[in-house]
Amino acid sequence: MKRSEVNGYLKWAEALLKEYKFPLPRFAHWSPAEWTANRQKAAEIFETNLGWDITDFGSGDFEKIGAVLFTIRNGVHDKPGVGSPYAEKLILLKDGQYLPCHYHAVKTEDIINRGGARIFMKLYNARPDGSVDTESDVHVYSDGILLTVKPGEVFYVEPGDSVRLTPRTYHIFGAAGGNLIAGEVSSVNDDHTDNYFSEKRPRFPAIEEDCEMLYPLVGDYGTL
Repeated sequence: MKRSEVNGYLKWAEALLKEYKFPLPRFAHWSPAEWTANRQKAAEIFETNLGWDITDFGSGDFEKIGAVLFTIRNGVHDKPGVGSPYAEKLILLKDGQYLPCHYHAVKTEDIINRGGARIFMKLYNARPDGSVDTESDVHVYSDGILLTVKPGEVFYVEPGDSVRLTPRTYHIFGAAGGNLIAGEVSSVNDDHTDNYFSEKRPRFPAIEEDCEMLYPLVGDYGTL
């Protein structure tokens, strides 16, 4: 992805959050210079990977497969005293855009419709060898209500509703009928080691530096 594209998507995300009156923490709007000036005080932010994250999962077509994400709070699996013992992030999606099929081996997460369009979702169980189980039903809870779906069956999560995804539950979800603010509340999140895709995909994109960055992504922190 080009840095100019990343900057454009960040501006789009800020406008969407402003429309739904969802303010972000102050560091969301720090310039690269402000990040450098606050490096010592913000050490926990760097260590827990809070902040902006944009990815197309290697698709080359962000408008179809991809998302703008912002991690608000998080911890570190093997450092219980660092950060929080839970995570929260926003997943911002354009109409029709979706996250590709993947599961987490450790993380349990609630995917919440915070506003805008409906979430469309498909679920599968993971077989012991990690492959996608296309035969067995999937059982999940939606706001405390047991939900049973067929593998790959499309269902919708309305604004205000949520679905809890436990480890080794393959999931695909995206925006249906407009732009979407999805929330994620979970156990500690590690995007470097706990994403297992049904097809080989990178979690983080390579960035082509064709202009100055608006705000750094979590993948840029090592360069600040």
